[in-house]
Amino acid sequence: MRILHVIGTLNPAAGGPTESVRMLLGYRDLGYEGEVVTLDDPGAPFLQDLPFRVHALGPQTSVYGFNRKLLPWLRENRDRFDGVVVNGLWQYTGLATLWTIKGHRPYMVFTHGMLDPYFKHRYPLKHIKKWLYWVPAEYWILRGAYRVLFTCKAESELAKQSFWLHSWKPYVVPYGAQGSTGDRDQMVESFFEVCPGVRHKRYLLFLGRIDRKKGCDLLIEAFAATALLDPGLHLVMAGPDARNWRPKLVERAVKSGCADRIHWPGIVLGDVKWGAFYGSEAFILPSHQENFGIAVAEALSCGKPTLLSDKVNIAPEISLEGAGYMEPDTVAGTEALLRRWIQTTSEERREMSDNALAIFRSRYDMRENAKAIMRLFELAAIHAGELPALATDMR
Repeated sequence: MRILHVIGTLNPAAGGPTESVRMLLGYRDLGYEGEVVTLDDPGAPFLQDLPFRVHALGPQTSVYGFNRKLLPWLRENRDRFDGVVVNGLWQYTGLATLWTIKGHRPYMVFTHGMLDPYFKHRYPLKHIKKWLYWVPAEYWILRGAYRVLFTCKAESELAKQSFWLHSWKPYVVPYGAQGSTGDRDQMVESFFEVCPGVRHKRYLLFLGRIDRKKGCDLLIEAFAATALLDPGLHLVMAGPDARNWRPKLVERAVKSGCADRIHWPGIVLGDVKWGAFYGSEAFILPSHQENFGIAVAEALSCGKPTLLSDKVNIAPEISLEGAGYMEPDTVAGTEALLRRWIQTTSEERREMSDNALAIFRSRYDMRENAKAIMRLFELAAIHAGELPALATDMR
């Protein structure tokens, strides 16, 4: 089955949506053939040597991502595909897909957590601006989709709270990660070469954007408060710092006296990323909002327990299965995560590691996501006669 993914950028620094697209297009053995159209600059280094075809129409000139090339490209190429997946919201990519694909090919929208009501409460002024786009555009994009994809039931239910005007056909797809296939020891060594300060050290791993939404400040403060409980434990803060927040976080760590035990390797990819997971004791994410968290699934695939805030939507089931701990997304809650881990015995940690692998294999293997998307497009083809024609007044 040939599927087109439409996404604003494939830059790994953009986070989860880009990683999910890269993983899905790696399942050719399942029959998942695909291409990507993006608004990136064709010369961007992260587009080089990808194992799938990318049509880069950029560079992107605005946050909204308007691009004159996208509409004619979609019209010219839509008949080559069995279906189209729009990744993310609030960009021209969705509107262009509605205008060119609906009535010709089925399309689905993967929200990637962008309808979580957290954003409404955290950024109320931005939410008002989004209403101005929601009514004439985004609402119709979602309403016109064959299915709107969510990663878990909690995300699907929370999405209804963002806008009182809502109507779409939700579908929860299996979601997760693609486990590593390389040599574990070599991967760990590759990470130590990038982050030599933790060689021969025990450490917890945070891997994600250095961003307020991820609770990075909570983690620094909580680590400082519990540092004396386990003097040999270090913390790795890996990920891109697009907002240049790291210097302020380092300053906090210096004032608290634990800066020498916190390491900042920046963004880690490929074998270096997997080495960071394998070399760690556990993965920690005190996020204020997380529809899923691919890094959580990646940690589980490496047999690593996960220490999560209760705002990570899959945290309750991971905690229930004994593969990690869950606490509130506060400084006190993050301290509790660290204290609980420090007090966990070696035998309990081994059991949590076994549980982590088990829950990954049963629930969070990304191969199941690829299968689900193909099944949905197969059903869409069967019901093609039910697809409504494109409303001319939406152009």
